[in-house]
Amino acid sequence: MCATDPTAMRDVLLVSKPIAPPWTDSNKNLVRDLAGAMRRYRPRVMVPAGASLPGVVSEAVYTAAGAYAPSLLANARVFARLLAGPRVDLWHFFFAPNPLTLRAGAAARAARRVPAVHTIASAPDDLERVAPLLFADAVIALSQHSARRLSAAGVHARVIPPALAPVVVSPAAIDAARRQHDLRSPYVLYPGDLEHSDGARTFIEASALDDGALTWVIAARPKTPRAREALAELTTLAVARQASVRFLGEISDIHAVVAGAALTTLVVDTLHAKMDLPLVLLESLALRVPVVVSSTTAAAEIMPSGGAASIAPGDPAALFAQVRSLFESPSQRAAMGLSGERWVADTCHPSVVAAAHEALYDEVLATRG
Repeated sequence: MCATDPTAMRDVLLVSKPIAPPWTDSNKNLVRDLAGAMRRYRPRVMVPAGASLPGVVSEAVYTAAGAYAPSLLANARVFARLLAGPRVDLWHFFFAPNPLTLRAGAAARAARRVPAVHTIASAPDDLERVAPLLFADAVIALSQHSARRLSAAGVHARVIPPALAPVVVSPAAIDAARRQHDLRSPYVLYPGDLEHSDGARTFIEASALDDGALTWVIAARPKTPRAREALAELTTLAVARQASVRFLGEISDIHAVVAGAALTTLVVDTLHAKMDLPLVLLESLALRVPVVVSSTTAAAEIMPSGGAASIAPGDPAALFAQVRSLFESPSQRAAMGLSGERWVADTCHPSVVAAAHEALYDEVLATRG
Protein backbone atom coordinates (compact mmCIF):
# COMPACT_ATOMS: atom_id res chain seq x y z
CA MET A 1 0.00 0.00 0.00
CA CYS A 2 1.31 3.46 -0.86
CA ALA A 3 0.91 5.68 2.17
CA THR A 4 -0.76 9.08 1.81
CA ASP A 5 -0.82 10.04 5.49
CA PRO A 6 2.60 11.57 6.25
CA THR A 7 2.44 10.13 9.78
CA ALA A 8 1.76 6.57 8.55
CA MET A 9 4.54 4.02 8.23
CA ARG A 10 5.65 3.73 4.64
CA ASP A 11 6.88 0.64 2.80
CA VAL A 12 10.34 0.36 1.26
CA LEU A 13 11.33 -2.62 -0.87
CA LEU A 14 15.00 -3.53 -0.41
CA VAL A 15 16.07 -4.89 -3.80
CA SER A 16 19.01 -7.19 -3.22
CA LYS A 17 20.39 -10.70 -3.32
CA PRO A 18 18.39 -13.32 -1.39
CA ILE A 19 18.37 -12.34 2.29
CA ALA A 20 19.01 -15.75 3.79
CA PRO A 21 21.89 -17.80 5.18
CA PRO A 22 24.74 -18.33 4.76
CA TRP A 23 25.68 -14.90 6.12
CA THR A 24 29.02 -14.77 4.30
CA ASP A 25 28.11 -12.01 1.85
CA SER A 26 28.62 -8.40 2.98
CA ASN A 27 25.85 -7.16 0.69
CA LYS A 28 23.28 -9.50 2.24
CA ASN A 29 24.42 -8.73 5.77
CA LEU A 30 24.13 -5.00 5.12
CA VAL A 31 20.50 -5.37 4.02
CA ARG A 32 19.67 -7.76 6.88
CA ASP A 33 21.06 -5.46 9.57
CA LEU A 34 19.52 -2.34 8.05
CA ALA A 35 16.08 -3.92 7.70
CA GLY A 36 16.12 -5.10 11.29
CA ALA A 37 16.85 -1.60 12.61
CA MET A 38 14.33 0.51 10.71
CA ARG A 39 11.73 2.16 12.93
CA ARG A 40 9.84 4.69 10.78
CA TYR A 41 9.66 2.72 7.54
CA ARG A 42 8.43 -0.82 6.98
CA PRO A 43 11.12 -2.72 5.08
CA ARG A 44 10.32 -5.56 2.70
CA VAL A 45 13.15 -7.95 1.82
CA MET A 46 13.60 -10.49 -0.96
CA VAL A 47 14.08 -14.07 0.25
CA PRO A 48 14.14 -17.59 -1.21
CA ALA A 49 10.94 -19.64 -1.22
CA GLY A 50 10.21 -20.99 2.24
CA ALA A 51 12.50 -18.52 4.03
CA SER A 52 11.83 -15.35 5.99
CA LEU A 53 13.71 -12.71 7.92
CA PRO A 54 12.28 -12.55 11.46
CA GLY A 55 10.31 -9.38 12.15
CA VAL A 56 10.54 -8.16 8.54
CA VAL A 57 8.06 -8.49 5.67
CA SER A 58 9.65 -11.15 3.45
CA GLU A 59 8.79 -11.66 -0.21
CA ALA A 60 9.63 -15.03 -1.78
CA VAL A 61 11.19 -13.64 -4.95
CA TYR A 62 13.97 -16.20 -5.32
CA THR A 63 13.83 -19.99 -5.67
CA ALA A 64 17.00 -20.55 -3.62
CA ALA A 65 19.66 -18.70 -1.62
CA GLY A 66 21.82 -18.73 -4.73
CA ALA A 67 25.52 -18.20 -5.30
CA TYR A 68 27.71 -15.16 -4.75
CA ALA A 69 26.63 -13.70 -8.12
CA PRO A 70 22.89 -14.03 -8.91
CA SER A 71 22.03 -15.93 -12.07
CA LEU A 72 20.23 -14.41 -15.04
CA LEU A 73 17.10 -16.30 -13.99
CA ALA A 74 17.33 -14.85 -10.47
CA ASN A 75 17.72 -11.35 -11.89
CA ALA A 76 14.72 -11.95 -14.15
CA ARG A 77 12.61 -12.87 -11.12
CA VAL A 78 13.61 -9.61 -9.44
CA PHE A 79 12.69 -7.66 -12.58
CA ALA A 80 9.30 -9.40 -12.69
CA ARG A 81 8.69 -8.48 -9.04
CA LEU A 82 9.44 -4.85 -9.75
CA LEU A 83 7.12 -4.77 -12.75
CA ALA A 84 4.18 -6.72 -11.35
CA GLY A 85 4.57 -7.05 -7.57
CA PRO A 86 2.75 -5.13 -4.83
CA ARG A 87 3.27 -1.40 -5.02
CA VAL A 88 5.33 0.22 -2.27
CA ASP A 89 6.33 3.78 -1.47
CA LEU A 90 10.01 3.41 -2.30
CA TRP A 91 12.48 1.03 -3.92
CA HIS A 92 15.98 0.79 -2.46
CA PHE A 93 18.47 -1.03 -4.68
CA PHE A 94 21.62 -2.72 -3.35
CA PHE A 95 23.89 -3.93 -6.13
CA ALA A 96 27.12 -3.16 -7.90
CA PRO A 97 26.06 -1.10 -10.92
CA ASN A 98 26.49 -2.51 -14.41
CA PRO A 99 24.84 -1.45 -17.67
CA LEU A 100 22.40 -4.38 -17.87
CA THR A 101 20.99 -4.14 -14.34
CA LEU A 102 20.91 -0.34 -14.44
CA ARG A 103 18.90 -0.32 -17.67
CA ALA A 104 16.53 -2.96 -16.30
CA GLY A 105 16.03 -1.01 -13.07
CA ALA A 106 15.46 2.23 -14.97
CA ALA A 107 12.85 0.55 -17.17
CA ALA A 108 10.99 -0.87 -14.18
CA ARG A 109 11.08 2.46 -12.37
CA ALA A 110 9.76 4.28 -15.45
CA ALA A 111 6.93 1.75 -15.76
CA ARG A 112 5.89 1.82 -12.09
CA ARG A 113 6.90 5.44 -11.31
CA VAL A 114 8.23 4.50 -7.88
CA PRO A 115 10.79 6.74 -6.15
CA ALA A 116 14.15 5.00 -5.82
CA VAL A 117 17.38 4.99 -3.84
CA HIS A 118 20.49 3.08 -4.88
CA THR A 119 23.29 2.01 -2.55
CA ILE A 120 26.55 1.27 -4.34
CA ALA A 121 27.23 -1.80 -2.23
CA SER A 122 30.42 -2.67 -4.11
CA ALA A 123 31.98 -0.06 -6.36
CA PRO A 124 32.99 -1.59 -9.72
CA ASP A 125 36.31 -0.85 -11.36
CA ASP A 126 34.48 1.07 -14.11
CA LEU A 127 32.27 3.11 -11.77
CA GLU A 128 32.95 6.35 -13.62
CA ARG A 129 31.83 4.77 -16.91
CA VAL A 130 28.53 3.38 -15.62
CA ALA A 131 27.72 6.29 -13.27
CA PRO A 132 25.79 8.23 -15.95
CA LEU A 133 23.34 5.29 -16.15
CA LEU A 134 22.36 5.57 -12.48
CA PHE A 135 18.62 6.25 -12.40
CA ALA A 136 17.68 6.55 -8.72
CA ASP A 137 16.49 9.77 -7.10
CA ALA A 138 19.28 9.42 -4.54
CA VAL A 139 22.54 7.50 -4.54
CA ILE A 140 24.32 6.25 -1.42
CA ALA A 141 28.05 5.58 -1.31
CA LEU A 142 29.59 3.65 1.56
CA SER A 143 32.73 5.80 1.54
CA GLN A 144 34.03 9.22 0.62
CA HIS A 145 36.32 7.43 -1.83
CA SER A 146 33.39 6.22 -3.95
CA ALA A 147 31.51 9.50 -3.47
CA ARG A 148 34.44 11.37 -5.01
CA ARG A 149 34.54 8.96 -7.95
CA LEU A 150 30.83 9.47 -8.53
CA SER A 151 31.16 13.23 -8.21
CA ALA A 152 33.84 13.20 -10.91
CA ALA A 153 31.25 11.55 -13.17
CA GLY A 154 28.61 14.16 -12.31
CA VAL A 155 26.64 12.10 -9.77
CA HIS A 156 26.06 13.36 -6.24
CA ALA A 157 26.08 10.68 -3.55
CA ARG A 158 25.18 10.72 0.13
CA VAL A 159 27.80 8.91 2.22
CA ILE A 160 26.32 6.49 4.75
CA PRO A 161 28.61 3.81 6.19
CA PRO A 162 27.51 0.17 6.29
CA ALA A 163 25.54 -1.18 9.23
CA LEU A 164 27.09 -3.78 11.48
CA ALA A 165 25.08 -5.61 14.12
CA PRO A 166 26.92 -6.16 17.41
CA VAL A 167 29.35 -9.08 17.16
CA VAL A 168 29.76 -11.25 20.25
CA VAL A 169 32.21 -14.15 20.45
CA SER A 170 32.78 -16.10 23.65
CA PRO A 171 36.21 -17.19 24.90
CA ALA A 172 35.01 -20.79 24.54
CA ALA A 173 34.24 -20.20 20.85
CA ILE A 174 37.70 -18.73 20.30
CA ASP A 175 39.33 -21.73 21.99
CA ALA A 176 37.21 -24.11 19.92
CA ALA A 177 38.25 -22.35 16.69
CA ARG A 178 41.91 -22.58 17.65
CA ARG A 179 41.56 -26.30 18.22
CA GLN A 180 39.49 -26.83 15.09
CA HIS A 181 42.01 -25.11 12.84
CA ASP A 182 45.14 -26.00 14.80
CA LEU A 183 45.99 -22.35 15.34
CA ARG A 184 48.64 -21.51 17.84
CA SER A 185 48.41 -18.07 19.33
CA PRO A 186 49.39 -15.44 18.42
CA TYR A 187 48.45 -15.29 14.75
CA VAL A 188 47.87 -12.63 12.12
CA LEU A 189 44.91 -13.03 9.75
CA TYR A 190 44.36 -12.19 6.08
CA PRO A 191 40.61 -12.60 5.34
CA GLY A 192 40.72 -11.21 1.79
CA ASP A 193 40.42 -12.61 -1.70
CA LEU A 194 42.84 -14.89 -3.50
CA GLU A 195 42.14 -14.07 -7.11
CA HIS A 196 41.37 -10.35 -7.55
CA SER A 197 44.03 -8.43 -5.64
CA ASP A 198 47.70 -8.75 -4.76
CA GLY A 199 46.79 -9.04 -1.05
CA ALA A 200 47.36 -12.77 -0.56
CA ARG A 201 50.68 -12.68 -2.41
CA THR A 202 51.89 -9.71 -0.36
CA PHE A 203 50.79 -11.48 2.84
CA ILE A 204 52.67 -14.67 1.95
CA GLU A 205 55.85 -12.81 1.04
CA ALA A 206 55.63 -10.81 4.29
CA SER A 207 55.23 -14.03 6.28
CA ALA A 208 58.45 -15.38 4.74
CA LEU A 209 60.31 -12.59 6.55
CA ASP A 210 59.06 -13.77 9.95
CA ASP A 211 61.22 -15.82 12.29
CA GLY A 212 58.36 -17.94 13.52
CA ALA A 213 57.09 -15.61 16.22
CA LEU A 214 53.70 -15.43 14.50
CA THR A 215 51.41 -17.80 12.66
CA TRP A 216 50.19 -16.33 9.38
CA VAL A 217 46.66 -17.39 8.43
CA ILE A 218 44.68 -16.91 5.22
CA ALA A 219 40.91 -17.40 5.43
CA ALA A 220 39.43 -16.71 2.01
CA ARG A 221 36.02 -17.50 0.57
CA PRO A 222 36.28 -18.48 -3.12
CA LYS A 223 34.05 -16.18 -5.14
CA THR A 224 34.93 -17.18 -8.71
CA PRO A 225 36.21 -20.24 -10.60
CA ARG A 226 39.58 -18.50 -10.75
CA ALA A 227 39.97 -18.90 -6.95
CA ARG A 228 41.00 -22.57 -7.16
CA GLU A 229 43.74 -21.77 -9.67
CA ALA A 230 44.88 -18.81 -7.56
CA LEU A 231 45.08 -21.02 -4.46
CA ALA A 232 47.37 -23.46 -6.27
CA GLU A 233 49.63 -20.61 -7.39
CA LEU A 234 49.78 -19.12 -3.90
CA THR A 235 50.51 -22.50 -2.33
CA THR A 236 53.42 -22.90 -4.73
CA LEU A 237 54.64 -19.42 -3.82
CA ALA A 238 54.48 -20.21 -0.11
CA VAL A 239 56.58 -23.33 -0.62
CA ALA A 240 59.10 -21.46 -2.76
CA ARG A 241 59.43 -18.70 -0.15
CA GLN A 242 59.53 -21.23 2.71
CA ALA A 243 56.66 -19.29 4.23
CA SER A 244 54.72 -20.90 7.04
CA VAL A 245 51.20 -19.92 6.00
CA ARG A 246 47.96 -21.65 6.96
CA PHE A 247 45.22 -21.72 4.29
CA LEU A 248 41.82 -22.17 5.95
CA GLY A 249 39.55 -21.58 2.95
CA GLU A 250 35.90 -20.75 3.66
CA ILE A 251 35.05 -21.42 7.31
CA SER A 252 31.82 -21.20 9.30
CA ASP A 253 33.49 -19.87 12.47
CA ILE A 254 35.16 -16.84 10.92
CA HIS A 255 34.07 -14.54 13.77
CA ALA A 256 35.85 -16.74 16.31
CA VAL A 257 38.97 -16.87 14.13
CA VAL A 258 38.91 -13.08 13.78
CA ALA A 259 38.38 -12.60 17.52
CA GLY A 260 41.37 -14.80 18.31
CA ALA A 261 43.77 -12.97 16.01
CA ALA A 262 46.44 -10.57 17.18
CA LEU A 263 45.90 -8.53 14.01
CA THR A 264 43.78 -8.55 10.86
CA THR A 265 45.41 -7.35 7.64
CA LEU A 266 43.81 -6.41 4.34
CA VAL A 267 46.60 -4.71 2.43
CA VAL A 268 45.47 -4.97 -1.19
CA ASP A 269 45.82 -2.99 -4.39
CA THR A 270 42.09 -3.24 -5.13
CA LEU A 271 38.87 -3.88 -3.24
CA HIS A 272 37.30 -5.42 -6.34
CA ALA A 273 34.05 -7.22 -5.42
CA LYS A 274 34.26 -6.02 -1.79
CA MET A 275 32.41 -3.32 0.10
CA ASP A 276 34.31 -0.04 0.40
CA LEU A 277 34.64 -0.63 4.13
CA PRO A 278 34.95 -4.43 4.12
CA LEU A 279 32.71 -6.05 6.69
CA VAL A 280 35.47 -8.25 8.06
CA LEU A 281 37.51 -5.15 8.97
CA LEU A 282 34.57 -3.63 10.82
CA GLU A 283 33.99 -6.94 12.58
CA SER A 284 37.64 -7.05 13.59
CA LEU A 285 37.42 -3.58 15.11
CA ALA A 286 34.18 -4.50 16.86
CA LEU A 287 36.01 -7.46 18.38
CA ARG A 288 38.90 -5.24 19.53
CA VAL A 289 41.31 -6.65 16.95
CA PRO A 290 43.45 -3.93 15.29
CA VAL A 291 43.64 -3.90 11.50
CA VAL A 292 46.26 -3.02 8.91
CA VAL A 293 44.84 -1.67 5.64
CA SER A 294 45.96 -0.16 2.34
CA SER A 295 46.57 3.56 2.31
CA THR A 296 45.28 3.76 -1.27
CA THR A 297 41.82 2.14 -1.04
CA ALA A 298 38.53 3.20 0.52
CA ALA A 299 39.38 1.03 3.53
CA ALA A 300 41.82 3.76 4.62
CA GLU A 301 38.75 5.67 5.81
CA ILE A 302 38.80 3.37 8.83
CA MET A 303 41.94 5.19 10.02
CA PRO A 304 40.04 7.79 12.14
CA SER A 305 38.79 4.89 14.26
CA GLY A 306 42.13 4.73 16.01
CA GLY A 307 42.04 0.98 15.53
CA ALA A 308 43.90 0.83 12.24
CA ALA A 309 47.31 1.30 10.68
CA SER A 310 47.88 1.78 6.97
CA ILE A 311 50.67 1.10 4.50
CA ALA A 312 51.03 1.18 0.74
CA PRO A 313 49.97 -2.03 -1.04
CA GLY A 314 52.40 -4.38 -2.72
CA ASP A 315 55.19 -3.96 -0.16
CA PRO A 316 55.78 -7.18 1.82
CA ALA A 317 58.65 -5.67 3.83
CA ALA A 318 56.45 -2.77 4.95
CA LEU A 319 53.63 -5.14 5.88
CA PHE A 320 55.96 -7.34 7.90
CA ALA A 321 57.46 -4.32 9.66
CA GLN A 322 54.02 -2.96 10.57
CA VAL A 323 52.77 -6.34 11.79
CA ARG A 324 55.91 -6.96 13.83
CA SER A 325 55.83 -3.47 15.34
CA LEU A 326 52.23 -3.89 16.54
CA PHE A 327 52.81 -7.45 17.69
CA GLU A 328 55.70 -6.31 19.88
CA SER A 329 53.51 -3.64 21.51
CA PRO A 330 50.60 -5.36 23.28
CA SER A 331 49.60 -2.12 25.02
CA GLN A 332 49.31 -0.31 21.69
CA ARG A 333 47.23 -3.13 20.23
CA ALA A 334 44.95 -3.09 23.28
CA ALA A 335 44.44 0.68 22.98
CA MET A 336 43.76 0.36 19.25
CA GLY A 337 41.26 -2.41 19.94
CA LEU A 338 39.29 -0.27 22.38
CA SER A 339 39.29 2.73 20.04
CA GLY A 340 38.19 0.63 17.09
CA GLU A 341 35.37 -0.95 19.07
CA ARG A 342 34.02 2.47 20.11
CA TRP A 343 34.26 3.85 16.58
CA VAL A 344 32.30 0.95 15.07
CA ALA A 345 29.62 1.25 17.76
CA ASP A 346 29.27 5.00 17.16
CA THR A 347 29.50 4.89 13.35
CA CYS A 348 28.08 1.58 12.15
CA HIS A 349 25.51 0.55 14.73
CA PRO A 350 22.37 -0.47 12.80
CA SER A 351 20.19 2.07 14.64
CA VAL A 352 22.51 4.92 13.61
CA VAL A 353 22.73 3.76 10.00
CA ALA A 354 18.99 3.06 9.74
CA ALA A 355 18.16 6.56 11.01
CA ALA A 356 20.41 8.07 8.32
CA HIS A 357 18.65 6.00 5.65
CA GLU A 358 15.19 6.93 6.87
CA ALA A 359 16.12 10.61 6.83
CA LEU A 360 17.19 10.24 3.19
CA TYR A 361 13.95 8.40 2.38
CA ASP A 362 12.06 11.35 3.86
CA GLU A 363 13.93 13.74 1.56
CA VAL A 364 13.32 11.63 -1.55
CA LEU A 365 9.60 11.24 -0.90
CA ALA A 366 9.22 14.91 -0.04
CA THR A 367 10.93 15.88 -3.30
CA ARG A 368 8.81 13.48 -5.34
CA GLY A 369 5.65 14.77 -3.67
